[in-house]
Amino acid sequence: MTFQSITHSVAYATTVVAATLAATLVASSARAEGPIAYPSAPIVSERSRAEVQAEVRDNRQAISAQATEWALQQHTAQPFMSMLSRAQVRGDYIAAREQVDAMTSEDSGSAYLASHATRFPSGVALASSAFR
Repeated sequence: MTFQSITHSVAYATTVVAATLAATLVASSARAEGPIAYPSAPIVSERSRAEVQAEVRDNRQAISAQATEWALQQHTAQPFMSMLSRAQVRGDYIAAREQVDAMTSEDSGSAYLASHATRFPSGVALASSAFR
C-alpha cells in the first residue's frame, strides 16, 4: 500500500466513525431538564367565587377596555370593504374567462401570450427588444 492509499483509508475511517457517532447522538432520545414541578398542595383561593363575580360585574368597563386593547394588539384583519359592486366584479370575471382558460391550458398560456401583443410602459427596455 502506498502512503496516499493509507491516508485515504484513514480519512475514510475517520469520516465513518464521525458519522456513526453523530448518528448515535442524534438518534438518542431527547431529555428535558426534569419533570414539571406541579404544586404539591391544591391552590386555595383567598376570595369566594361570588366575590370574584361581583368584582367582575363592578369593573365590567375596565375589563372590556383591557380586552379591547388586547384585541387591537393582535393585528387582526380588518373587515374588507370593496370599492366595486358585485355586478362589476362578476363582469370583470366573465370578461377574463378567455385569458384564464388560455393561461391554464396545456401550454401554460404560451400560445395566448404569443398571439397577444404585450404593451410595456414607455422607458422600459427589455433584453429581447433589440432582436424584434
